[in-house]
Amino acid sequence: MPFEMIPTTEATAMLPTGAKTKPITVIGTAAIRETFDETCLQQAVNSRLAPGVTDLILNPDAHCGYGAPVGCVMVSPTHIYPGPVGVDIKCSMSLLQLNLPADAILDRPVRRALIQAICERTPTGAGRGQRHAKKSRRIDAELGRRVVVEGASTSVCEAIGIPPEWAGHCEDASHVGHDDTRDALELRLQRHRDLGFFRNFEDKISQLGSYGGGNHFGECEIVHLEDNDRARQAASVFGLRDQHVAFLSHCGSRGFGHNLAMGQFRSLQQKFSTWDIPLPGSDRELVYAPLGTLEADAYLDDMALGANFATINHLLINALILEAFQEVFPGMTGQLVYFISHNIARKEIIENRVTWVHRKGATRALPAGHPVLRGSLYELTGHPILLPGNPQAGSSVMVADAGAAISCYSVNHGAGRTLGRKQAIRELDQSSIDQSFDQADILTNCRTYPKDEAPAAYKDFDEVLRSVKTAGLATEVARLKARFVIKDGDAADD
Repeated sequence: MPFEMIPTTEATAMLPTGAKTKPITVIGTAAIRETFDETCLQQAVNSRLAPGVTDLILNPDAHCGYGAPVGCVMVSPTHIYPGPVGVDIKCSMSLLQLNLPADAILDRPVRRALIQAICERTPTGAGRGQRHAKKSRRIDAELGRRVVVEGASTSVCEAIGIPPEWAGHCEDASHVGHDDTRDALELRLQRHRDLGFFRNFEDKISQLGSYGGGNHFGECEIVHLEDNDRARQAASVFGLRDQHVAFLSHCGSRGFGHNLAMGQFRSLQQKFSTWDIPLPGSDRELVYAPLGTLEADAYLDDMALGANFATINHLLINALILEAFQEVFPGMTGQLVYFISHNIARKEIIENRVTWVHRKGATRALPAGHPVLRGSLYELTGHPILLPGNPQAGSSVMVADAGAAISCYSVNHGAGRTLGRKQAIRELDQSSIDQSFDQADILTNCRTYPKDEAPAAYKDFDEVLRSVKTAGLATEVARLKARFVIKDGDAADD
């Protein structure tokens, strides 16, 4: 079917589904809406017409994904969907603020020393874990079991060497099972191990404290606060320091979460085949389970196990990053600003109804005064929103505005791809990419920067942010400018 988005404001539109349903809400300026291809829009329509779905939001970073578009929000009070969570359960962002002034890392040899210290602690690449980094933290199977069952409990943090107070700077420090207990997770994990699902459990646990590959990264940033009272108030609450060094991280639940997600897809696809149930849009990646069924309970437990892994993975990475900086700058300190997910389903109240909000490549955005923030550190400001752009355009720290209600209190999770990975590798020029990083004085740990992760493979970040601001969803607090990048790549010579 041909798709026609109907503009409603300068930065919003609606996309009719062709059925008698509430249209899809689209966030994006005219320039951004042109970046949505037919496959992305078809996936959005398929997701909106799936059983039990009441709302679908397409964010400005949206592009084709697994079943549902990356960059969408899907709401259902009755069903749970693995596709609109994604295969990297609780892929997230975190930001560590250091008390180091910007000019301390001006010299390239200093930054190169920091890159080496970090890479000795936090390995990158698919399948790589603690044994690939000589100064990483070793976590055995028993502690790993506690990690995935408890998340960032005080005892787990202390056992691993994570400051326990960092748990208070997490969107969710821990997750429980389908019945709101840890016991359900303990039983689910034991069942997996008894059935041999995790024959390589120790290997998966060994990936805690690592970035992985693809679009995951670590970036050393300089914080540039916006010059207004609201930004200064938010920065004071968040612990942001203008013209100081910070570190931004993007990763998820690694092979552990991927195994759980793919196991759920296979299990539910087999059920659909056995039951002879039609798939939404005939898409095998849009399988689902009605809430309250054994299948839904199993998915919620697996999602929670993966989410707890991702939480500790991020907190451990930040502890290792701080340790690496302290090796180069003895005596310096750091504080976690925030840790926030963009691949998760959460039980929330939308329009006075308890529902499950699936955010796939989408970030929760609660403004000041939202009931969920009552009594928290962020009650008067809204919580930090961490939006990665690209190393050369920068990334953004934002806070939600009241207008975020139109997107079910969600914003995009970054810039979003405009070139597929194979297309980027085929079309982009390696020497031009590497030269652009050198001209911008941004160092990397890679011998050559991955072509499929080059800035040109992503949408215009400033236009993406303009969409968010103009739509009334969020306001920028600070821009983060990269000084070096940690990616999956061969070690670089300087």
